[in-house]
Amino acid sequence: MFMRIDKLQTELPAPKKKDPNAAAALQELLGGKYGEMSTLGNYMFQSFNFRSKDKLRPFYDLVASITAEEIGHVELVSNGVAMLNNGPDNDGDEADGGDISDAPYNAMQDIRLAAAFLSNGGGATPVNSNGAPWNNDFITTTGNVVTDLLHNFHLECGARLHKLRVYETLSDPTGREVCGYLLVRGSVHAHAYALALKQITGVEIEKMLPTPNINLSNIPECQKYLQEGSHRRLYTFSPADYRGMSGLWGNGEMALPGDPPGELEVVEGMPEGGKIHQLTGVPSAFTPDYAPEEMFEIATKLYKASR
Repeated sequence: MFMRIDKLQTELPAPKKKDPNAAAALQELLGGKYGEMSTLGNYMFQSFNFRSKDKLRPFYDLVASITAEEIGHVELVSNGVAMLNNGPDNDGDEADGGDISDAPYNAMQDIRLAAAFLSNGGGATPVNSNGAPWNNDFITTTGNVVTDLLHNFHLECGARLHKLRVYETLSDPTGREVCGYLLVRGSVHAHAYALALKQITGVEIEKMLPTPNINLSNIPECQKYLQEGSHRRLYTFSPADYRGMSGLWGNGEMALPGDPPGELEVVEGMPEGGKIHQLTGVPSAFTPDYAPEEMFEIATKLYKASR
């Protein structure tokens, strides 16, 4: 089962401006071939279908714990997309919808992913940067441990390539922070799958890392995560389970060359995380509705009754 925490895995800065085209680029990291929906789908169904879990506990624990992290990555990218579509933080909601007769969203005709506004009200959905839907064909779960781990290694390297390219298209701090955090965590996952393959096959696949061959030290948004040691940590995302992966991640293994040195470690639980930003209501777009005052009043009464 899964437990949900009302935080993002890391703190995202508020966007400097509303930028639907930047949000569209970030969609590639959500619903693209190598996006977070793909990493989640692969690891989740591999963990569900895993054979001989008790006998192969360290490998099962690895895939299962990373599955939980990937759910949070889907949440993180989705929030980044919605924030870029929403614009700078604003704690106040408009009182009413105003005049909708004068084409207030005329500019939305020309944005790259118009459906993000027309169908989704500026929210994220599992599509790529061109609006093509994510699909089940991106999932590999063969039941063969080596094949699945090798696929996962390839998937993380492909995801790293896409994150780097998306990063190069963005200038807003929100999108770049999403990329910087995921580049560090994706590097951890690629390294973990490489070490798992080395234990089974004896092949030192970790020597292929990083792929593409650019160190995280070249990316400013990665620095705070490297300094705090995030590149050396795997989280169990559980208060008591999945500790068996410490035989793969840890056990004297060290950080990748080019990253700050140190021994790999398994951390029980999850990262401290950061706040989820408030998205301002836009009644003229009927989010949450055209005249939401009564809705807000009902919600306030319900919240007070719950205290």
